[in-house]
Amino acid sequence: MIIQKSILMAGLFCASLALAACGETRGERALSGGAIGAGAGAVGGALMGGSPVTGAVIGGAAGAATGALTNKDQINLED
Repeated sequence: MIIQKSILMAGLFCASLALAACGETRGERALSGGAIGAGAGAVGGALMGGSPVTGAVIGGAAGAATGALTNKDQINLED
């Protein structure tokens, strides 16, 4: 059971990092990354038996940071 939760958490983390770069400007990428990270963190926190709020805060911060640090040239939005 713990292995399944760990695999799920790793998948959610990778998906949130991949989607954190959605947006044209640095602010948009930070905002979308924060929202996606917060959602994934809340779900992950609840599934791991922890606090969904703590998971959302950590995930949101990680997603926002990833989105803000992503350069527009590093992503391909098929423009």
